[in-house]
Amino acid sequence: MRTLRRGISFAAPAVIAVILFLVIWEVSVWIWNVEEWILPAPSLIFQAFFDTWHLLPDHIWMTTKEAVLGFLLGIIVALIIAFILDISPLLRKSFYPILLFSQTIPIIAIAPLLIIWFGYGILPKVLVVALVTFFPVVVSVAEGLQSSDRDMIRLVRSMGGSFWQVFWSVRFPHALPYLFTGLRIGATYSVLAAVISEWVGASKGLGIYLIKAQSSFATDKVFVVIALISLLSCLLFFVVVLLGRLMMPWKHKSHKK
Repeated sequence: MRTLRRGISFAAPAVIAVILFLVIWEVSVWIWNVEEWILPAPSLIFQAFFDTWHLLPDHIWMTTKEAVLGFLLGIIVALIIAFILDISPLLRKSFYPILLFSQTIPIIAIAPLLIIWFGYGILPKVLVVALVTFFPVVVSVAEGLQSSDRDMIRLVRSMGGSFWQVFWSVRFPHALPYLFTGLRIGATYSVLAAVISEWVGASKGLGIYLIKAQSSFATDKVFVVIALISLLSCLLFFVVVLLGRLMMPWKHKSHKK
């Protein structure tokens, strides 16, 4: 019951702010008589959502599938790379700058290459999402592993602890908060990356629906897609937050105190 009350008290100000913003938006559009194709009122956007709902599930499902699969692939790759960089200082010094440089390459420039190499299926979209989301995870995990408590590591080793015992009992628990920080960042990027990848070549997805709405000047439908992208991103973000609370109950309890 306390958790529910805390959740309501946390969400209430944001919900009130959103409602107030929508009311101001609605009133302003009608007062200044703004053209629908420039800025539709929220009521018209809601109407467009209900009118086109029968077309949206397939697009939503495709984008969600691309985002989730790409995010999971990015996490796996990030954990492997972070572990390798941690156990080898030489590799860390050699490849960390390359990782940083890779983030200066615009993903919209890589997506066409992936389409050429892997076709128009789901694989290139998943790879685009993985490329976008793995970096914040690998940086966060590497930092968490590097900042482990050295005294605790020496203590476990002095008691005969092996490399893996030190890793699972000290280093991994210490790196978990860092991991979930990276996951929260990556989760917000994943849906956007999936949408961008669909612009290059796809038959279904919110990115394709967005392009079709924009080319027909259906601004109300454009706002519908923007809202759906935001909702999917928030949903994935809160799933990560929930997993973090389940995997780090001690951290949540310490915050309560």
